[in-house]
Amino acid sequence: MPNWWLLALPLLAGAVMPLQAGINGQLARHLSSVMAAALTSFLVGTVALIAIVAYQRDVPSLAALKGLSWWHWSGGLLGAFFIATAAFAGPRIGALLFMVLVLAGQLGMALLLDHNGWVGFREAPLTLGKAAGLLLIIGGVWLIRRG
Repeated sequence: MPNWWLLALPLLAGAVMPLQAGINGQLARHLSSVMAAALTSFLVGTVALIAIVAYQRDVPSLAALKGLSWWHWSGGLLGAFFIATAAFAGPRIGALLFMVLVLAGQLGMALLLDHNGWVGFREAPLTLGKAAGLLLIIGGVWLIRRG
């Protein structure tokens, strides 16, 4: 069984996602630009991370950075896509529908990643129970959309 904080941390990270989407949506409205809001959000996060890495004296070497594969760099692009999507779509469809769609997308990709053991995840084959769980989430999207 993982330490309690290994379970609490992702729960907390998930809990702040709709808050982040709402904040970025308000930022986009205030700046009159979804992309400017996403950039502002990333700049604040970048400054915070620079401060933490500098404090920890954990700056990667140039050799380590040169040794990265092309796909290692894509995480930042995927993060930018999520932030911009949240700032644009979140305020338009509401926090609940936005987050349940995010959750459905996350779980669908998680099933694929686990099943194939891609990008460093341990291989965990797709089961009927896992597929049924995803179908229940998709059913939830349908119910929320109707409501």
